[in-house]
Parts: sequence; structure tokens; C-alpha cells
Amino acid sequence: MGLCKLVDALLFLYFLFITIASVLIDAQTSIPSQFFPETLIELKSWYAREFGDYLVSEKPHFFVGLINVELIVQLPVAIATIYGILARKSWVRTTCLIYGVSTLSTMIVILTELIKSKRASEKMFMVYWPFLGVAVLAVLRGLVPCSGGGGSAASARRSAAPRKKRA
Repeated sequence: MGLCKLVDALLFLYFLFITIASVLIDAQTSIPSQFFPETLIELKSWYAREFGDYLVSEKPHFFVGLINVELIVQLPVAIATIYGILARKSWVRTTCLIYGVSTLSTMIVILTELIKSKRASEKMFMVYWPFLGVAVLAVLRGLVPCSGGGGSAASARRSAAPRKKRA
């Protein structure tokens, strides 16, 4: 039970971070810059220069497509998962699985590009590798049930029901 709470806490912080970063930074890849304040545009430019992230600065078509998937699919799922973790909803496993598989697919494409292009710096790899780890963690959170120990609530309700007497 303690491990599940730790994983949920880590995922909660990650989803909170990624929700803010997606809206303020990643969305600049797909949405025209006139819709963002100059400070955010400068922050993104600084990141691309500092880490040598050629994907962010050059905006290849496949990368723009992956950012669109992030904004259209992953962002709403991340927001739902934040709520699900806070409210302890049973469906949080499903949203973790959806997000994890989607992000895992995205990270495999990006990391393959980085490795094959031979243009990525170590700094750039250090930015992208953790997202792969979080994706795996989210998939595992979706696949492995967090039980309270003695069984599910449904089985507890069944055992509490009165039993018929046998003759």
C-alpha cells in the first residue's frame, strides 16, 4: 500500500508539471507565437539553445505531430489523472495506462530520432530519458492493482451480506 501511495505521489507531481509545461511551453510548437507572452517565447528559445534541442528549434513535421498528440490526447488524460489521484478514483489505473502507453510510444519515436540522427547532445538525452521512465511507471501503475491488503471492496460487501440458512 505504501509503494502505491509513493507512485501516486510521484505521478501526481509529474502530471502537474507536465500539464503546466504542455500549455505554456510545448504548445508553442503548434500554436502561433503571437498567442504567447514574450517571456515564454524567450524561455523556450533559451531551452533550445542551452540543451541543443534541435527538435524544438527546427520543428520537424513528425515532432509537431507528436506535440499535437500531446496537446489533444495526453494533456486531457493528464488532467483527468490529477483529479483521479486527488479524489482516489478507481479509474485512475485506466488513465495512467492510456497516458503511459501514449507517452511511451512518443518517447520511443523521439529517442530513436535522437540516436539515429547523431545530432543529440548528452544534455538533450538527459532531458528526454526521464520521460521514458515516467511512461513505464505510468504503464505499470495502470497494470498493477493497488490493493488495500485483504481484497477488494466488492468482495467485502459480498461477505458482509446475510447468508441463507441451510436446512
